[in-house]
Amino acid sequence: MHLGIGGDLLDHSQSMLAEHDLSAAELRYLADRLTESLQEVLRVAESRGARLPSVE
Repeated sequence: MHLGIGGDLLDHSQSMLAEHDLSAAELRYLADRLTESLQEVLRVAESRGARLPSVE
């Protein structure tokens, strides 16, 4: 199970790729949305990682 907008996007992209012969425009749109989502995931991960105490 996926949660949130990122999960919804992942589910939608998997469905699109499995069920359709996508046009170049559809693939581009999907790639753009997935890139935006990954950028957000990385931003959150870096933010959370910066708050973790150092382990030496």
